[in-house]
Amino acid sequence: MTIARQLTGNEKDLGAGFLVRRLLPDARQRNVGPFIFFDHFGPAEELPGVNHDVRPHPHIGLATVTYLFDGAMMHRDSLGTQQLIEPGAINWMTAGRGIVHSERRPDHLREARFLNHGLQLWTALPLAHEEAEPSFSHTPADAIPEVSVGDARVRVLVGEAFGAKSPVPSLSPALYLDIWLPAGGRIELPPLAAEQAVYAVEGELTLDGQPLSIRVLAVLAPDQPVTIFAAAGARLVVVGGAPLDAPRHLWWNFVSSRKDRILQASADWQAMRMGRVAGDDEFIPLPASRFTPPEPLS
Repeated sequence: MTIARQLTGNEKDLGAGFLVRRLLPDARQRNVGPFIFFDHFGPAEELPGVNHDVRPHPHIGLATVTYLFDGAMMHRDSLGTQQLIEPGAINWMTAGRGIVHSERRPDHLREARFLNHGLQLWTALPLAHEEAEPSFSHTPADAIPEVSVGDARVRVLVGEAFGAKSPVPSLSPALYLDIWLPAGGRIELPPLAAEQAVYAVEGELTLDGQPLSIRVLAVLAPDQPVTIFAAAGARLVVVGGAPLDAPRHLWWNFVSSRKDRILQASADWQAMRMGRVAGDDEFIPLPASRFTPPEPLS
């Protein structure tokens, strides 16, 4: 079978009724390549006076990858970065040994009505970079390569595909594509990475004749090409890459190959030793339920 597993995800409320669909990690599929976390948010109407801001919070051992289809958000972090995130751009934040950041409604949209719609993914950093210096990279929409493949338009957000290479500085072999298909359109997707998955953002698909519903993540069988067809038109993303280079533990906002490192990061955040976002005294506290080391991601 082309589809090894279908993941429907679970809805999570991030606060004030702001819902996301979390596809990874899943009890049956902890990661796809380096991607260990997959959240789809929106389309959600943002109204004046409704606060869906994400207050300052910490990360270690991972990179966040933020991509908007609609809307806007303002990223600020403990490095002093202030970056307006808008549709089509890729925002790659390497947490490494530790970073603190927030994602808030931009000031110029405080009294506006607009749609927010996008994906936030996390990749586990390679072992050699788990404790790297934190950094933030913004790649604007017009710097992302776009190619035509069959009936499809493909934006190569991260990695290489179909003769195009993204300028986004990923630290591990990773693949991330944004694909549009018209009604009746199809694309032949080769095995571009050792591990791959297809997510139906908008519109239903078939993969070699197997149906894939909207907002379902299809983990593909390895080393097989697949024909993706959209009867009524669709938007989808492809994620994947090389397998993880070692098992990982994931708890709250922390990722590490070492249990003790997550315990240390928890103590550091509790004591407010991980830095702060300048001019922002709010923060998300450590969860009341503390880290009990489970089996790591592998």
